[in-house]
Amino acid sequence: MLLAPEENVQLMLALRAGDAAAFDVLFRRWSGPLLRYLERMLRDRAVAEELVQEAFIRVHEARERYRPDARFSTWLYRIATNLALNELRRPRHRAVHRSADEEGVPLLADAGPGTEAVVDARRRGAAAARALGELPEKQRAALCLAAVEGLSYAEVAEALDVTEKAVKSLVHRARSSLARRLAGEEG
Repeated sequence: MLLAPEENVQLMLALRAGDAAAFDVLFRRWSGPLLRYLERMLRDRAVAEELVQEAFIRVHEARERYRPDARFSTWLYRIATNLALNELRRPRHRAVHRSADEEGVPLLADAGPGTEAVVDARRRGAAAARALGELPEKQRAALCLAAVEGLSYAEVAEALDVTEKAVKSLVHRARSSLARRLAGEEG
């Protein structure tokens, strides 16, 4: 369960004052949502886990500069987005990137009732993950933050350092592109 915005501010102020327990609470509450977001962005759990750690290192290092008038969640997602975009631009990431296809659908020993539906659902999920991963970075980030993480367009705009109108456009283009790609895979 995530904390209310004012609780996050109080924890950041406590962290600024030297309360290590406040950092632990923030990490426990936000590491899961941040990991899910970064996994969607990077499609690589190990790298996503590293970047969650790096994001919280940066939170700790920037505790003195934190502005209580800013939403903690938006600030944290901005740190994570910047880390993810930097990682996606690295040649190493491109070389070792595994698509959802390469992981494949597990083989099932017993093809009992409902097995076909399970395999079909997993294939559709893999196709959706692959299509999401093929989106341009900013579209993927905007869609993940708005549709999956539940941030408002204003919060996404702040996290991505773009206008709210740009976020609406990015999300619309991402959804349209996903729909086209998924329709192409079914046909």
